[in-house]
Amino acid sequence: MRSHARRIGSSVRRMIGGETRGHTSPVSSMRSFWGLMRAYWFSESWREAWGLTCAILVLTALSAQASVWFAVTSGELINRIANFHHPTTPTTPTALLTTAATLAAIAIMKDVCFTAVRHFFSTTLHRKWREWLDRRFNEALLDTNHTHFHLQQFGSDAAGSATPAPDNVDQRVQESIKGMTGGAIGLAMGIAGVVLSLGFVGSKLIEMSSHVRGLAFLGSYGSACLAFAAVAIYVSLNTVVAAKLGGILQRLSVRMQWAEGSYRAELNTLLHRSFHVAVLHGERAQKVVNARRYLDIDKTWASLNRVTAGYLGFELVHNFIGSRIVAYAPGLLPYMDNKVSLQHYVTGAELANALINECSWFIHVMPDIATLRANARRITDLAEAIETVQRPEAFYSQTGLYEFQYTKQDSALGLALRRIELLHAGADLPFLAAADLRFLPGEWTLVVGESGSGKTSLLKAINGLWAHGRGTIAMPRHVRTLYAAQDVKLQAVSLKDLVCLPDAAEDYPDTRVAVALHEAGLGELIDELLKDGRDGQSWDLLLSGGQKQKLVLARILLLRPGLLFLDEATSALDTQAVYAFHQAIRDHCPEATVIAVMHDVSPIRSASGADFFDSVLAVENGRAEKTPIAAWRQAEAG
Repeated sequence: MRSHARRIGSSVRRMIGGETRGHTSPVSSMRSFWGLMRAYWFSESWREAWGLTCAILVLTALSAQASVWFAVTSGELINRIANFHHPTTPTTPTALLTTAATLAAIAIMKDVCFTAVRHFFSTTLHRKWREWLDRRFNEALLDTNHTHFHLQQFGSDAAGSATPAPDNVDQRVQESIKGMTGGAIGLAMGIAGVVLSLGFVGSKLIEMSSHVRGLAFLGSYGSACLAFAAVAIYVSLNTVVAAKLGGILQRLSVRMQWAEGSYRAELNTLLHRSFHVAVLHGERAQKVVNARRYLDIDKTWASLNRVTAGYLGFELVHNFIGSRIVAYAPGLLPYMDNKVSLQHYVTGAELANALINECSWFIHVMPDIATLRANARRITDLAEAIETVQRPEAFYSQTGLYEFQYTKQDSALGLALRRIELLHAGADLPFLAAADLRFLPGEWTLVVGESGSGKTSLLKAINGLWAHGRGTIAMPRHVRTLYAAQDVKLQAVSLKDLVCLPDAAEDYPDTRVAVALHEAGLGELIDELLKDGRDGQSWDLLLSGGQKQKLVLARILLLRPGLLFLDEATSALDTQAVYAFHQAIRDHCPEATVIAVMHDVSPIRSASGADFFDSVLAVENGRAEKTPIAAWRQAEAG
């Protein structure tokens, strides 16, 4: 049956208003390393990206040329020092000071005018690229497809999916993007430096080349060829060693990121359940969990430190041998044969050293490359997961039956459910079934049943937020829907924003929002309508559970939805407040269809004794059946 479900699920179209739910995400082109690298440069911001890139390339080229000038002037300075006591043509103090000043000026120009300014442009590019990626991933996560919600199902309903679960999404969007963009820019600048140095420094080496004993067949290019061969062999061999160590560093970096993210996630979770930990005196158990999470960090960090220390030692040895032996060896034979001057020899050695330094850039930044690859992998994995859930029907069908169909119908017909069956992931039999249910405009329906019977699951399925099952849900066309849950989590925005959600606050005048707050019983907060909290705390921390649910009531009274789902939305209110809650909706939204899940059904009548609800949807023994309120009361009394 599961294979049949997958086959059916992959072909199912989820329809709302005749449009296919599921689409290409804003990060669909970033599911591979190179796709992620080039996306910004081929986006709507290409002028900004390429402009900064060109500026960096020009400054890198000037820096490479300055290295040639520095090498030539260094050789000239050494020669003037060597000839200071020459018997026939001694170097004058003025000439020596002039050459030294020129060398200093070149160094200042290279470091300040070229390197520092290039750093400014590179950090600007880093900032712009990161902002662009952050915006694209936020657009992908917070789209109308509820991608952020579906991503959370990877670890539960979607267990066994071919796409890996994206742990610690916050870390990926914040730290991984920041690290990846900075590392990639540094890598690109290094590659550009290597290429440009090969051009500028290499051409100068060829220009200064001379004959070498035993390499007569190379003619005057002997010393240059010898220098190129020495650099190529030395740097290549050490790059292989660095790549091996870099692979170890990459694996440890990925593990470190996972361990850090898991520990941070546990601390964040503690803040949300702090009250329950305090009530249960669960601090001791929580410390054990925290210690176990940190142990992963400590072990990985220790391994990372050992490998990093070994890499540092390898890099220092490489630098010493390269600058003191490999750079000076190629020109030694021509100098010993008296075919080149000391100035010529020192200049050639400085050029070879500059070439070694540039070509060894991969060795110097191999740890950063390992981190870059680790960060890029976490971002591409997230992009892949985001793209996977763009078609929820295909995503959920990987782990169970998905044959939901969502349609629209005339608003006069209300909400209709046909042949609904809800399943858990991997299950073949439904835990809840309903034949044909209709909820007419203005009708109030109370959903009752034992805890865990599937009441909330049914509401989620109606709203397209349940993973597995089958059936048709026909929503009323041109009718606003609002879902009010028991657990109210408030966002860190102003009080007015909270009341107006999901609409923009500027769509409603302050007076209208103030009236809604007053009618919901929160008139004391009207003066703080435009504030996002008090004393540095957000409204989520300041308001009690009952006040949060009254805030939801204010939203209902402001938006006047035509279809309202109340999922134990009054659980934190006392009996009198529950009466007022429902009476306010009845008075201000007389034509709304209301479907309410309530644990305590005692306050379902108004203060005058009239029933708030017209019908009852009883969920019992895996079935959901709807009856008039009078018939339900009679059955309960019998």
